Amino acid sequence: MTTPSQRLAELGLELPPVAAPVAAYVPATASAGLVMTSGQLPTVAGTLVATGKVGADLTLEQAADAARTAALNALAAAASVTGGLDSIARIVKATVFVACTPDFTGQPQVANGASQLFVEVFGDAGQHVRSAVGVPVLPLDAPVEVELTVEPA
Repeated sequence: MTTPSQRLAELGLELPPVAAPVAAYVPATASAGLVMTSGQLPTVAGTLVATGKVGADLTLEQAADAARTAALNALAAAASVTGGLDSIARIVKATVFVACTPDFTGQPQVANGASQLFVEVFGDAGQHVRSAVGVPVLPLDAPVEVELTVEPA
């Protein structure tokens, strides 16, 4: 049986270091048998991969790619509490915030960038409930932010 970490490697990805908080919070915490992450931005090595509003500065496709990057950071935060990626039994819920123009309505398609990664890595255990929410601005002018609730193994 292929593990989530093996699937991640097959995708040519690796779990990044946990992103340092930009304010007074922790990246993830466990409570009541679940692990919840703080919102994770689309950063690589501490730098945002994109900034601005979807529908003005970024296309839907660029935003979906940024959501995938943020999702990878959220997995890293969750794994830091569970004991590793292979110690995550399932993705329970994802919330994806999309900084966008008032007329942009493609938040679900942007969020698919994150959701599809979870299914690629965890198979059926990556299926989850989700909220995709349009907002006027996110920290550091990030286009997306992803938070997770996972069930540890």
